[in-house]
Amino acid sequence: MKAELIAVGTEILLGQITDTNTPFIAQKLANLGIDVYFQSTVGDNPERLKATIELAAQRSGLIILSGGLGPTEDDLTKQTVADFLQQKLVTDAPAMAKIERYFRETGRVMTENNRIQAMYLANAQPISNRTGFAVGIFAKETNGPDFLLLPGPPSELEPMVSEQVLPLLTKNYFRDHILHSRVLRFFGIGESELTTQLSDLIDKQKNPTIAPYAKQNEVTLRLTARGKTVSEVDGALNNCESKIQKLVGDYFYGYGDHNSLSKVVIKQLKKAQSTVSAVEGFTDGRLLTALTESDDNNQISKGGRVLTTLSLVTDQNDFQTDLKSKKDTEQLAKQIKQDTNSNLGIAVSQAQLDQVANGEQVGSIWIAIVDNKNQMNCKKLKFSTIRPFVKERVVMNALSMINQILK
Repeated sequence: MKAELIAVGTEILLGQITDTNTPFIAQKLANLGIDVYFQSTVGDNPERLKATIELAAQRSGLIILSGGLGPTEDDLTKQTVADFLQQKLVTDAPAMAKIERYFRETGRVMTENNRIQAMYLANAQPISNRTGFAVGIFAKETNGPDFLLLPGPPSELEPMVSEQVLPLLTKNYFRDHILHSRVLRFFGIGESELTTQLSDLIDKQKNPTIAPYAKQNEVTLRLTARGKTVSEVDGALNNCESKIQKLVGDYFYGYGDHNSLSKVVIKQLKKAQSTVSAVEGFTDGRLLTALTESDDNNQISKGGRVLTTLSLVTDQNDFQTDLKSKKDTEQLAKQIKQDTNSNLGIAVSQAQLDQVANGEQVGSIWIAIVDNKNQMNCKKLKFSTIRPFVKERVVMNALSMINQILK
C-alpha cells in the first residue's frame, strides 16, 4: 500500500501555522507498514486542490487529506473530493445531533454553514470526532484510490487517528495480519553513517521494514513486521535486529519511542545502586539536570558544582584548576567523587578556546569519569562552534560514557 499525504490550508503556505499533522500521520502509517512516497501542501483553492488530488490519484493507493473540513467558506476539502469522485454529500445524524446540542446548550444561534461539518461522502464511512465537530471520512473505492479525510486541528486529528483511523486501516488493509513495531535508539552515529552501514539491509527490506529517523543528537530505527502469528512477527523482528546489532550495535543504547539516554542511564544507576556527582565547567548544569529529571526519588545524584568561570577554588582542599587540561579535569572528577562520597565522579571542562577569523569560537571538551573502582575514563571532544546544541551533545556523550561503564 502506497499512501500520499495532502495538507490543506492557505495559512500553512503563508507560514502562519506549522503543519504538525503530516509528520504525525506519516509516523503512524510507518508503524503500520504503509509507505508514504509523496507529501504536499495546497491552499484553500478548489481548482488547485482538485489538480493535486488528480495527480495523487495517478500514483498512490490511499490519499489522506488533513484540513478544510470546517464550516467556513474556504473549507472545501470534502466538497472537492466529492466532485472528484462524483459523489453526493449526506448528513451523519449523530454528528449533526452533537452540533445542535452544543449550540442549544451554549445558547448560541447555529448558522446553516455549521451543518457542513456533519456531512460526508454518500458511499463512504463517517468517522466520529470526539474532540470536535467535523466528521472524518473514509472512502474505499473499487476503481481508484481510497480517500481518508481528517480535520485540521491537531487536537481533533490526533485522537481520531490514534483511536479510530489506525484500527480502521488495519482492518481494511491488514485483516489477516498482525503488525508489530520496535524502535531502536542510537547515539554517537549520524543518520547518514547509520544508513550507510545498514544500506544492504535497507535496500533489500521487505518484511520487516526499516525506517530511520534523525532526532536531536541521536538516531532511531523503527522496525515494522507483519505476519499471521505473534511468534512469526516477533521472530522476524528479532532476526532483523540481530543483523542490525552486528553492524552498529556499539552505538545502540535502548528501545522505545519515549525513551532517552538519560532515562536508560538512571535506570542502570538504580540497578547498580550507584550514585553520581558532577562538576560542570562548560555545560551549565545540563548534565546534573539530565541525571535528576527522571529520578523521582532523588536516589542517584549527590549533586555537584556548576562553574560560571574556568577557575574554581574548592572549600575543602583549596584545589585550584583552570580546567584546560586532561590532568586537571581528571583531578576534579576524583575530587568531586571524594567530596560527595559518590560511586561515580564526573568532570566536564572546556579544554581550549580559540577565536577564528569569522568570529566563531572553536575548541575542545574533556569529560572525565571516575568509577566505583577508581578507574579513570576520559574522553576529548572537538567542536566547531559554541552553540546550545553543542552543550547538549556533550551531555549526551557524558551519559553514553556512564552507560558504557555500567554495562
